[in-house]
Amino acid sequence: LIDCQQVSRGHCEVTLPVGPMIPSFAPPPPPPAPVVFPLGWLLEHATLPIQYRAIIDVAKIGDQLPASYANTPYFHKPAVEIAVRQSYDGTWNNAMLALPSRSSASIDGLGSINAVRRLLESGWDKDSPALYQARRPLFRLLAEDEDPAQLYEFQAKPGKSHEPEVAAHLRRLLREAAGATLAQAGFESDPRVRGLARRTLERLTEYLASPLALKPWIRVGNQQVLAAEASPPSLYALQMLAYMPLFRNEHYTAMEALYEYLTHPLPRQEAIQVVGKKMLPVPLLVLGDLLPHRNAVDADIPMALAWLETMARLNFLRRNETWSKMYERFVDDCGRDGVWHPHKGMASPKTPNPFVWPFFPLEPHSSAGDERWTDVTFRIGLIARLSGRTVELR
Repeated sequence: LIDCQQVSRGHCEVTLPVGPMIPSFAPPPPPPAPVVFPLGWLLEHATLPIQYRAIIDVAKIGDQLPASYANTPYFHKPAVEIAVRQSYDGTWNNAMLALPSRSSASIDGLGSINAVRRLLESGWDKDSPALYQARRPLFRLLAEDEDPAQLYEFQAKPGKSHEPEVAAHLRRLLREAAGATLAQAGFESDPRVRGLARRTLERLTEYLASPLALKPWIRVGNQQVLAAEASPPSLYALQMLAYMPLFRNEHYTAMEALYEYLTHPLPRQEAIQVVGKKMLPVPLLVLGDLLPHRNAVDADIPMALAWLETMARLNFLRRNETWSKMYERFVDDCGRDGVWHPHKGMASPKTPNPFVWPFFPLEPHSSAGDERWTDVTFRIGLIARLSGRTVELR
């Protein structure tokens, strides 16, 4: 019981509490269970990059190992093969976003941005010779440079030229991809990267505050396409911001608006945009929630993991109930030993998404052995660590 006293104020009496007030509220929900991370199993079955990153990025026990352990990623033959294919000017194949043929195990035709992203995902340091040489062409892409050669594989055919709108569209895509790669390499504090991030976020904020964000579609012929003025975020823009935590803290309001946008339902229309006089496919633009339900996860497991990791780095994962449930489903599909197995079937996950190529798989083996599950098992642990979950090492 709370003691009260009567206080006379004019012709009315007010009852005021005298004793201590004890607020009533529901107890906080219990913390989520720890995520079991099978470090020993990964060290036995996984390829060198996964072993290294499991120790450094998930287990966080790198300080307990000799300094020479930092050289581990450089003994990985597929990564070394990428590095030795680099041209003298720091690029690969005079291209940026190009990918090798899906039907071949070789890396012929690999572009520079995807090569650098792959080496970073494999644990290579930004100051390693190949990545050091790649800095100059990547930083130059951040500038508003209209040199046709800076379009790389997107250059117009000899004797022809792009429309100004098409050239500007392609340059922005390359800038954001280069910015995302440099941010991942650890150049968040570089003024050139911060300048690109600021311009990108300003453009996104202006778009998200406009009526066009709710209705970006126009009818051209018999199909709905994105208006030329529509400026949704690209996957590369999200990746760039994901690797820039200090910058995000400085732009909290804009990041809140971005989160609200990313939770909107994904439209059914195909991602095609009016650019100049052309209608270009824009598969790298994010038009809403890319992971709204289980079917989206099952349709492309590597892309689902890439999305969850990006959301975890953006500090969006834990606050979104749907994404958290999708992640918990991955955790539930792990055995008591922490090793992941597919919810259905026994085939190794694959993806057609070009954005995911540098990310998955890091395990080069395609055999029927346990190596098939190392990539997903590692990513589950990494996402747990990035989202602040307790990681229980096994």
